[in-house]
Amino acid sequence: MTFQERLYKIIAKEQVLMEEPMSRHTTFRVGGPAEYFVTPGEEELAPVLALCKEEGMPFQIIGNGSNLLVGDQGIRGVVIEIGSRLSRVWTEGELLCAQAGASLAKTAQEAARASLSGLEFASGIPGTVGGAVVMNAGAYGGEMKDVLKWALVLCGDGTLRQLSREELQLSYRHSVVPELNGIVVKAAFALEPAEERLIRTKMELLKNQRIQKQPLEYPSAGSTFKRPEGYFAGKLIMDAGLRGYRVGGAQVSEKHCGFVINRGDATAADILGLIRHVQRTVKERFGVELETEVKLTGQF
Repeated sequence: MTFQERLYKIIAKEQVLMEEPMSRHTTFRVGGPAEYFVTPGEEELAPVLALCKEEGMPFQIIGNGSNLLVGDQGIRGVVIEIGSRLSRVWTEGELLCAQAGASLAKTAQEAARASLSGLEFASGIPGTVGGAVVMNAGAYGGEMKDVLKWALVLCGDGTLRQLSREELQLSYRHSVVPELNGIVVKAAFALEPAEERLIRTKMELLKNQRIQKQPLEYPSAGSTFKRPEGYFAGKLIMDAGLRGYRVGGAQVSEKHCGFVINRGDATAADILGLIRHVQRTVKERFGVELETEVKLTGQF
């Protein structure tokens, strides 16, 4: 029995796409085809992973692709999307719970509806709960570690572990999840009661700040580089004279130099070429190594 035949015994055919363009699944809007693109529900996730491992089929997990640069030649093997089929958000007593595929925007909206404060900072981050836990996502002075109670993680050995905030070892853009070869399945947040009106006012204020300061009108993956210790990546790039610098259809945003944007016709090679040029130039000018916040994957 082929891999594909065995896969169809686990998951419905409509949940498996062949040679699916990854440009449809990344916020950069670039990327070649995935050999298999699979969208499992919670009960199908572990069996799909077990099949991939048994067959020696390479696989990788994505959320909504908001932190990915996929090569123009695409991805061989299986891309498993933790997305719409794993996107439920609900309350359990004083906890707000969310499956890993729920968007941060939806999760923050549900928190506001339940008059629970603490996730306002996340309302404009274009990612999913699972990805946010894995990288301890943050913005405007807030981080996942400030509000996370626990996360349910499917570990590389097939076991499910509920890890507390402390056990997750959350720090700047880091958690222990990758070291466990794990996948976040769902998470719970400990939030504070507050008036819905006040929560929504704060969310609107942060939204207006983002519109003013970030190039939201163009496809991007958010902040391209991690914050180097003692510096701000955007200022280093601006001071290096790279504001508006272009490689093909990729450009250093004129609005915020920490963002590399797709002007509309960029390839992944354009974006990667621009990232490397920025890294070299900043290193030469200031002696600072810029590390990408964006994850590179696939064949370039």
